[in-house]
Amino acid sequence: MFGVVTVIFFLFNVLPGDPAQMMLGQNEGSEQLAIVKQKYGFDKPISTQYFYYLNDLLPISLHSNDKQDYTFLKTGKYSAAKLVTIGNTTLVLKFPYLRESFTKQGKKVSDVLAETLPNTFVLAVSAIVIAMIIGIFLGIISALYKDHWLDKTIQILSTFGMSVPSFFSAILFAWFFGFVLHEYTSLEMTGSLYELDDFGEANHMQLKNLILPAIVLGIRPLAVVIQLMRNSLLEVFNQDYIRTARAKGLSEFQIITRHAVKNALNPVVTAISGWFASMLAGAVFVEYIFGWNGLGKEIVNALNTLDLPVIMGSVLIIALFFIIINIFVDIIYVWLDPKVKLQ
Repeated sequence: MFGVVTVIFFLFNVLPGDPAQMMLGQNEGSEQLAIVKQKYGFDKPISTQYFYYLNDLLPISLHSNDKQDYTFLKTGKYSAAKLVTIGNTTLVLKFPYLRESFTKQGKKVSDVLAETLPNTFVLAVSAIVIAMIIGIFLGIISALYKDHWLDKTIQILSTFGMSVPSFFSAILFAWFFGFVLHEYTSLEMTGSLYELDDFGEANHMQLKNLILPAIVLGIRPLAVVIQLMRNSLLEVFNQDYIRTARAKGLSEFQIITRHAVKNALNPVVTAISGWFASMLAGAVFVEYIFGWNGLGKEIVNALNTLDLPVIMGSVLIIALFFIIINIFVDIIYVWLDPKVKLQ
């Protein structure tokens, strides 16, 4: 995380353009620019700005008692518990502060992410569940009927699923099921999880809007799971313990469910973890085409408006997801394969 923080800070701070100018627009005068630069520390050297950024992100950080300093503990900026005060500096315990959006009238980046992440999480979980259930099932069928026409058909479809870009699938599904067949499917071309009612007074959950983006987002991981499950299962079938199980008289169903599938899941879990982290990082094309108010769509909007704090905060959240999911996968490996724990 420290490496990611360092890279994204210097990457976005060497970009051409004045952050203060981005916040205020092109028509503001020099006085307003000076005030904003002092408020956010943009008038300081890059090394000092880097310290300020780390200080904002760290849960235990140093803060000045001088009201003119950027690190002054402002009321309402974040909730913090003072630990100790030494001279003009106070050590505090707080939640990481991702700063404020340039374009959303001082709205906290954490609030922006809190509004979009749940939608992306619901979409990603739905897509990955579709990919896992259908992919593992079709992978087992394909392995059991190796070189049969059924196996070849599944392989052709999975190869096609891996080859088609997500943005093309999204456009195709939205047009065909949301427009051409709208009368029969009642699905919309665009829509998010929560939408305002006709009177604009309250948000209502629209689960039907989840169907198309979840299917489109799950197509590519579904195809990958099919291939991995098939190849891994064929390799397991050639192991000595499978032949021993058959010699003992166990049925094919018992061999598959009790022995083969569990040991064939390791590469599948690895692939699924990577896909899931990527989905949580924001299914940019799918969310943008379907109008799904998630992290991916928010990142696109932030890039279009050069809203640097939102972009940087999103990248940090993405990195955190990858780290947490990889740790979780390592734990799952121990349950799937006892040899991992032994080693």
